[in-house]
Amino acid sequence: MALQWFVLRVQSNREEEVRDNLIRVLDREGQAELVPNVLVPTVTVSEIHGGKRQEVERKIYPGYVIVEVETDERGKVCDALWYLIRETSGVGDFIGGERPWPLQPDEVARLLGQAEEKQGEVPALKIEFKEGDVVEIKEGPFHDMQGQVEEINPSSGRVKVVISVFNRPTSVEFDYWQMEPA
Repeated sequence: MALQWFVLRVQSNREEEVRDNLIRVLDREGQAELVPNVLVPTVTVSEIHGGKRQEVERKIYPGYVIVEVETDERGKVCDALWYLIRETSGVGDFIGGERPWPLQPDEVARLLGQAEEKQGEVPALKIEFKEGDVVEIKEGPFHDMQGQVEEINPSSGRVKVVISVFNRPTSVEFDYWQMEPA
């Protein structure tokens, strides 16, 4: 018997609920030792809403749950466990359908490493525009003016925008949350 990782297709925006349902069903049926890990890989990003910075958890793979399942010597999930997982509320099916295939070791390492690696990092800012985009200023003395993004500094969240002041192009620096795509 060996442990292998599989991907489950689940109802979108209910990944955590499906994970909890699956863990509860496995515990109730005494099968928890056959599925030691049920994961919803997430990453923490920093966003600004209403002028306040917030750290938000985002799913790396929306609509999917990753499970570690004990398999037989041929790498197959036993039928009883397969049906138990499939019939759990919110679970669609295994990727691969009737004959699910396990993730390759390098895929598992990348997937688990990506989630762990992101946990130690400073959350990345979610800036919705890029250099060259036209933006509209939402706050400050240049409110309702439009300009073109010249430079973005993701570490500080500052954006340099070229706006027209007295019919001359002028470079002004703003916080990224003070503007929106035009």
